[in-house]
Amino acid sequence: MIERAAIEMMRAREVARFVAANPKSLAQSKASTGWFQGVPFHWMLDWSTPFPIVAQEASGATLTSVDGQVFDDFCLGDTASMFGHSPQPLVDALTTQAGQGLSYMLPTSKGADVGDMLAAMFGLPQWQVTTTASEANRAVIRWCRGLTGRDKILIFNGCYHGAVDDVFVDLRDGEAVNRPSLIGQVQDLLPTTVAIEFNDVDALAAALRGGDIACVLAEPLMTNIGMVRDAPGFLETLRALCDETGTILVLDETHTISSGYGGHSNTHGPKPDIMVVGKSIGGGVPCAVYGFTDEIAEKMAALNQSRPPGHSGIGTTLSANALAISAMHAMLGQVITRDAYAHMLTTADRLVSGLNAVIAAHRLDWHVSHVGARVELICSTVPPRNGSEARAAMDHALESTIHLYLANRGILLAPFHNMMLVSPVTSPAQVDRLAFELNNALTELQAS
Repeated sequence: MIERAAIEMMRAREVARFVAANPKSLAQSKASTGWFQGVPFHWMLDWSTPFPIVAQEASGATLTSVDGQVFDDFCLGDTASMFGHSPQPLVDALTTQAGQGLSYMLPTSKGADVGDMLAAMFGLPQWQVTTTASEANRAVIRWCRGLTGRDKILIFNGCYHGAVDDVFVDLRDGEAVNRPSLIGQVQDLLPTTVAIEFNDVDALAAALRGGDIACVLAEPLMTNIGMVRDAPGFLETLRALCDETGTILVLDETHTISSGYGGHSNTHGPKPDIMVVGKSIGGGVPCAVYGFTDEIAEKMAALNQSRPPGHSGIGTTLSANALAISAMHAMLGQVITRDAYAHMLTTADRLVSGLNAVIAAHRLDWHVSHVGARVELICSTVPPRNGSEARAAMDHALESTIHLYLANRGILLAPFHNMMLVSPVTSPAQVDRLAFELNNALTELQAS
């Protein structure tokens, strides 16, 4: 156990150290009066630091602040830059495209290549491009409802699917509730969104066999509430129940593309009917994609015939713009490679080994959750089986203090929980330093 008083003492000391080390970031946070709460988007306030680090530049697996501090970056834009900041093929592609026009509302030759690249990498033959994964998930939910004639979707408690209103339903003490973070929602989501616990086969079977669920929208493993692994056989059962009940299986692999080449479903199975990938697919340039089977494509084409003339669908003008297409062309063709994954997975294994050694040395009842290039340090003994268990296991005070301690020593983890991503350019020295500084933090906490 680590005493609460020790956590509070370390937190107070580390806040003072952070303030002293980041005067330019502090000044800029106070000077940005034109932004609501001082930042251009609210996520930027969700770090465990007393005010945001203001970034100057980033390259590879490091980020430099306006205060001149160089950080080993294990957050990597929360997956957006999972394959490294500004890889040279992406820089070259964006530079060239910037001189040739950014958005035409017309297809390009590179676009034809990108469609083939997506099919080859992810194993689904048909694709569409959106600007964000949130937009892709919204489109997919509409398609599933239209194709099946069913109104309801099924999600798992604690899920992450971006800013899609339909998924903002939680289970609290076993009861479904509208998630309170969805401010201004006037529609009750509960009649059309069914939420159950991840890995609950009985609840899944009961929900799907009711015959009114259009689609299951899921991550192959949960990543938003810490990492929750799929129990042995659960995903195979999910696939079988969807087939049995005519329910469309949608896997949102925006985060789990870190599991291996082609995403988690191609690395470990089973295959979905529809897949969503965002963020990293363009190296941080806003774009996302959703792919689907030939069977789904045929049904979509037939459904399109029911639209009135002049109603081609719902989308945004910037979807599949020339800049995004060029970004994906460079990333898929030259950056997101099997060799890149080989480095990522090997280096992630080294990080996991180092973290486990630190935990064992301090005799803590903690564990490390690890799939592919995604690693999480979880301050509890037993890996959670579902969102409710993961939520109950979280220790915000301890987790945020560790996060701040590491930031003060030039190591950035993801801000929401202590999640780490390993990129193709993350070095063994960087992961060893992370384990070394975590050991120092725990030594200080236990000594207090």
